[in-house]
Amino acid sequence: MSSFKQSISLGRVALLGATLALATPLLAFAQDAAPAAADAAATAAAAAPVPDKGDTAFMFLSTILVLFMAVPGLGLFYGGLMRAKNMLSVLMQCTVVAAVIMIAWVLYGYSFAFGGSTSPFFGGFAKVFLSGVTKDTTAATFTKGVVIPEYIFVMFQMTFAAITPALIVGAFAERIKFSATVLFCLLWVTFVYFPIAHMVWDANGYLFGLGALDFAGGTVVHINAGMAGLVGALLVGKRTGYGRDMMAPHSMTLTYVGAAMLWFGWFGFNAGSNLEASSGAMLATVNTFVATAAAILSWSAVEAFTRGKASMLGAASGMIAGLVAVTPAAGIVGPMGAIVMGIIVSPLCYFFVSVIKNKFGYDDTADVFGVHGIGGIFGALATGIFASASLGGVGYAGEQTMSGQFLVQLQAVAITLVWTGVGSAILYKIVDIIVGLRVPVEAEREGLDLASHGEAAYHS
Repeated sequence: MSSFKQSISLGRVALLGATLALATPLLAFAQDAAPAAADAAATAAAAAPVPDKGDTAFMFLSTILVLFMAVPGLGLFYGGLMRAKNMLSVLMQCTVVAAVIMIAWVLYGYSFAFGGSTSPFFGGFAKVFLSGVTKDTTAATFTKGVVIPEYIFVMFQMTFAAITPALIVGAFAERIKFSATVLFCLLWVTFVYFPIAHMVWDANGYLFGLGALDFAGGTVVHINAGMAGLVGALLVGKRTGYGRDMMAPHSMTLTYVGAAMLWFGWFGFNAGSNLEASSGAMLATVNTFVATAAAILSWSAVEAFTRGKASMLGAASGMIAGLVAVTPAAGIVGPMGAIVMGIIVSPLCYFFVSVIKNKFGYDDTADVFGVHGIGGIFGALATGIFASASLGGVGYAGEQTMSGQFLVQLQAVAITLVWTGVGSAILYKIVDIIVGLRVPVEAEREGLDLASHGEAAYHS
């Protein structure tokens, strides 16, 4: 029995020795592999770009500047252009439309525009409800290896989506139902704005692939909203008494305040579209200064020549026209090119506002098409010319030429006009069937402040 126990003990010793013999090389391998794994993890961490705090702060500031454009800037600008009895209705339309679109953007709009789909016309459903977007995810900028937090990219683009349909409000103001405005704008961003934003600004987008240049929204924002405004002015119809009753702006003071706020906020709009605090943002900034200044002077000069007097309304209109024209070109053209664009855009817009609108008799209350539409078309086309390095711009990509780029810009303008023109007409008809577009004549005469909202902007 003892010899049997001794055999078992000797067997255990042998097994232990064999185990140690096998474990020794494994332990050695693990010791060698651990530093290698740590090095690989460190290399991977070093390779992942980290957002710069300066870029993040810059984009945060740009985002709230664009919000300032919509609330209260645009509302005050449009409100001052209306009659006193419709002041609050315009403020409500601009504010509520912006709020509705902000919610729509985070629910599905961001995904429809930037969801990662390879489709040239639709961003897809991958980021619906901001799925996959966290405080640690990032969005690329225009510089390789430079990123910003995805949340700030989401918010920055959200402010663009919010203000663009609010621009349309000025075209049919003073006679449209509040419910119709909100419903149309929600449908419009869904079926018109989000696809255009994807086509122009997403790397998989159709117009992006063609090489269309739109730094901050000439096609996506201004042509888009301007054409939708023209269609709306035609389908909603003229204001009761248009051409017969006095419909002058009730407060040029508020219009000036609103226009000044828009110019101030527009630096976030244009410079922020560079997506990082670099020299490109500063180029966009100086162009936003000088193109706007040139357009103010140009519009005032045209008025002085044609009417004998330069008006505050003209100066404010020139201010917006210059901002619109330079938007697609802000980070692409040089300052001298921006000045020339500002000088040219005002006579063009003035002609459409004072001659073409009267000739065809459509009632575009705040001249949305005449300023945003025409100014946007001119700006988009002029970007293709003044982007040339020979004219002080940043130059063209690859082997592209001035004529080639101009044709690409023309194609982008045409596609945007057709897309928004047809899409908007269909959506206005749908809204008319669901809730109706116009308020009753009695409500229009009373004023939409009281008729639609039960309050008045001013009390005697």
